[in-house]
Amino acid sequence: MLAAIEACEDEGLIRAAAGGDRAAFGELYSKYARMVHGILLARVPPAEAEDLVQDVFMSALERIRLLRSAEAFRGWLCAIARNRAMDYYRAVRQRAPFNEKAAGRRVARGGQDAIEVLETIRSRPEAYRETLILRLVEGMTGPEIAAQTGLTPESVRVNLCRGFKMLRELWGGGR
Repeated sequence: MLAAIEACEDEGLIRAAAGGDRAAFGELYSKYARMVHGILLARVPPAEAEDLVQDVFMSALERIRLLRSAEAFRGWLCAIARNRAMDYYRAVRQRAPFNEKAAGRRVARGGQDAIEVLETIRSRPEAYRETLILRLVEGMTGPEIAAQTGLTPESVRVNLCRGFKMLRELWGGGR
């Protein structure tokens, strides 16, 4: 029931944004920025994720009129985020390599621990990586992850359960 209400609200916002309503697009940004940030954080260095969120939404704004159906918006936005992460690495190959580990040495130890934890999560299979980051970093609940990514609640629950199990085993807390 709640998903149907949200889909109806999204449809109005998407249609308004496609018609040039910047305020409607701003609401879509507010609603989906955490999801996009989590998807990017699962793939790119943390220092780059915030700028890439902006790139994803700029790209979406430029092309939202081409979107055939409002129902496809969430998946379309996820695909833009994933593709932008791939584009980031294509561009990095052409520039001097960024050494995230060396950059991390300049931050406080707590920051370094966070980078190591993030790298551990990013080394997991993609299905677990995205859901873990959306849950642990972006603070989204299982139902929020399902609603925003289009995954079923059962898939999110399974991915989180298996992902947490992998992390516990890696960090020596397995049952």
